Amino acid sequence: MATQPLPSFNTARRSRFALRWYVWLLLVAAVGYGLAFAMHWDDRGVLWVHERFESTAERQASIWLPDYHAVIDAKLLPGMEKDEASDVAYDPRTKTLFSVMGKNPFLVELSLQGDVLRKMPLVGWSNPEGVTVLGNGLLAIVDERDHLVSIVKVDADTRELNIANFPKYDLGPSKDQNKAFEAVTWDARKQQLLLGEERPPALFTWKGDGQKLIGDKQKLASGALDMRNLSALAIDPRTGHTLALSADSHLLLELDEKGEQVSFMTLLGGFNGLKNTIPRAEGVTMDEAGTVYMVSEPNLFYRFEKQK
Repeated sequence: MATQPLPSFNTARRSRFALRWYVWLLLVAAVGYGLAFAMHWDDRGVLWVHERFESTAERQASIWLPDYHAVIDAKLLPGMEKDEASDVAYDPRTKTLFSVMGKNPFLVELSLQGDVLRKMPLVGWSNPEGVTVLGNGLLAIVDERDHLVSIVKVDADTRELNIANFPKYDLGPSKDQNKAFEAVTWDARKQQLLLGEERPPALFTWKGDGQKLIGDKQKLASGALDMRNLSALAIDPRTGHTLALSADSHLLLELDEKGEQVSFMTLLGGFNGLKNTIPRAEGVTMDEAGTVYMVSEPNLFYRFEKQK
């Protein structure tokens, strides 16, 4: 009588091993898809392909962010490690930058090289997150926590600002009160503020005359704001195009005057001259020469120039 062969334990072990690899492969694929979806890499891929078909003339008529390179990379703003840089704005009159600190409210004036020129406490502000230059020494400051935008006057002798001394405008409630109005920029061509809610990203305009706001804010269609959050806004004075910054997506988007995506720049290490990923990009602005300036929490300064 023939004996029955014993069962193969090696085959069973190989099957379980193969099953484990299959499960791990599915898990890695799921995580990869989730990360790509969260970071909008699929949409960035579509935009990247679209960029390849832009003509030379179309590129020259835009900001064209792929050509920008960091010339000042993560410069420390001294003594501001615990202050959280929240936004930055360029003043063509003084040829300097103004930045707001959100955690410990104050306004700081910077040189175009990121050197600190003066610090001005913001008395009465709770959480200043946005700043823009209106001209003639006037700045608009957005307080995210109090849902206010105030217009302040800053001159060479200013050492402190008290919110009680300046006009204030109520921005109203937001869908997420903890992720409310954070971004602001002045559009001199259209004589209006462009305001942005952080999450979900949304754009609003508010007409003004450079000294006061008129009427009420109006919501814009902003389907092109395909980003996890909106941290800051800036207007290119040459083209009228808008820069939209997202800290969570590590992304800077260029939008044309119709609100359509034109180009983008990733803020990850190894791209556009960045040695390391920008930790949390919270502010962006641009001067009349096309130079882009950026600040990141907690106290980092960046300057990007277009490569010829």
